[in-house]
Amino acid sequence: MTMKAKYQPVLDLGEALHIKDGDVTEENGVLKVKGTAKTQYEKNLIWDKIKEIGGQNPTDIKANINVADASVYHRHTVKSGETLGKIAKLYYKDAMKYKQIFAANTNILKNPDLIHPGQELVIPNL
Repeated sequence: MTMKAKYQPVLDLGEALHIKDGDVTEENGVLKVKGTAKTQYEKNLIWDKIKEIGGQNPTDIKANINVADASVYHRHTVKSGETLGKIAKLYYKDAMKYKQIFAANTNILKNPDLIHPGQELVIPNL
């Protein structure tokens, strides 16, 4: 199996996330991947997928993933049925961090219990 085939799910994820300036080469049994993710959250998704396939410290892949917007952790478009707590759990694994999301979005939110589908929220770096 080639390294590209082994790490195809990583490449597919990069495509789904619209990683910019992506480049993939294979050299001496090592897959070299580079590109620019929109946010740190997307970069983390790529790394999580790499570790899922290759383990905590894979030696058969080298990834150089930059972040286009380091001022935020991510930008999230609210979907029907979501709450700030659910969104906080998704990004931070802790629903109580909804307060930080609310604080970062007081320009568009007046009440943490009132969010609407289609609103774009800043998910702040913690």
